[in-house]
Amino acid sequence: MNYLIRNVTILDPDGPWHLRQTNLYIRDGKITDPGKAPGSVKEWDLNGAYCSPGWVDIGAHSGDPGFEHREDFSTLADAALAGGFTGLACFPNTAPVTHSKPGILYMLRQSDRLPVDIYPTGAISMDCAGTDITEMMDMHAAGAVAFTDGKQPVQHAGLMMRALQYVRAFDGLIINRPMDLAIAPHGEMHEGYTSTSLGLTGIPALAEELIVQRDLDLLAYTGSRLLLHTISSARSVELIRQAKSRGLNAMASVAAHNLYFTDEDLAGFDSNLKLAPPLRSADDRKALLEALLVGTIDLVSSNHTPLEEEAKKLEFPYAKSGALGLETTFSALNTARPAPEKLAEILAIRPRKALNLAVPHIEEGAAANLTFFDPEREWVYTGKDIRSKSRNSPFVGRTLQGKVLGTYHKGELRKNP
Repeated sequence: MNYLIRNVTILDPDGPWHLRQTNLYIRDGKITDPGKAPGSVKEWDLNGAYCSPGWVDIGAHSGDPGFEHREDFSTLADAALAGGFTGLACFPNTAPVTHSKPGILYMLRQSDRLPVDIYPTGAISMDCAGTDITEMMDMHAAGAVAFTDGKQPVQHAGLMMRALQYVRAFDGLIINRPMDLAIAPHGEMHEGYTSTSLGLTGIPALAEELIVQRDLDLLAYTGSRLLLHTISSARSVELIRQAKSRGLNAMASVAAHNLYFTDEDLAGFDSNLKLAPPLRSADDRKALLEALLVGTIDLVSSNHTPLEEEAKKLEFPYAKSGALGLETTFSALNTARPAPEKLAEILAIRPRKALNLAVPHIEEGAAANLTFFDPEREWVYTGKDIRSKSRNSPFVGRTLQGKVLGTYHKGELRKNP
């Protein structure tokens, strides 16, 4: 099917049509001169809304293999496209863990049949157990875009150092969620006034900040590339700012939920707000939003963690941590009110640069890989908007600002209602 997209504003910072308001003609999956569109072509008028290269998320959990009751690749792709993401760098916390070449190849085979691109990450340690290092060179050759133990923070400093040294050989990227599990092994939420008033065990920000500092010191020693994934505290922001000022090749991401909620939102004991990292104070949230706008934080992650009802509909201390995120990441990010071109930079350009992926620029003759969005449009996120197989979203019933209108990728136009 061919399409004429009318009255769209292009956001492609390094592309030739950046900030141009124009019509886009997509013929046989490629961007073509709109003057060549026949009169019978299917049209979609965006009334000045925006179009950028398709977005990429780093850190979604796929559910396949091993947890298909939570999410399969089909529902993951549907949720991703509804949220504007045409590419996903999925974490390796599957069963079996994606810690070898066959696991990487399995993920890539799934990508071939899906309407989104799956970019597999390989585990740093066997079974994400934090003990024995994996064959990262083999996984890199097979197509792994980065290496991480995903939701399992790397605890052993020696393992982390060796991983950083290992990937230097091919300019690879190590991703780690900073958390010292020994500081708060039974923590349930951010340690502060709210945790005390609710009688819940706290997770001090120190547990994160110790590992941020450790990993930055190891990065300085090894000269490698590091993404500190889903930082959550103001002190972590400051440590990363200092590291960048020293010229370290450090990047940071923030979970979309931490841009929207704070620990005070847990007053109702909503288990869908039991997250990793935990929601922190209003001051921490403010620091995260500001850091994103000035570039200290590079990326926003959906932290998409589908979980079955049996894991979430429990008393708060017994519920697992994690929430859906793909469909609401853009709206949560939009809370910071970045300029539209900054949105495209954060969601489309920086993730690809971090993963050494080519940016699909919007220009004549290029394959169309596009996300359409309106930062000003308000909408109510309801249960009907959930495309995931799981239902654990804390955003249900909330009025959000900033809506994804649709995507075009792999020859398919998907429009959101």
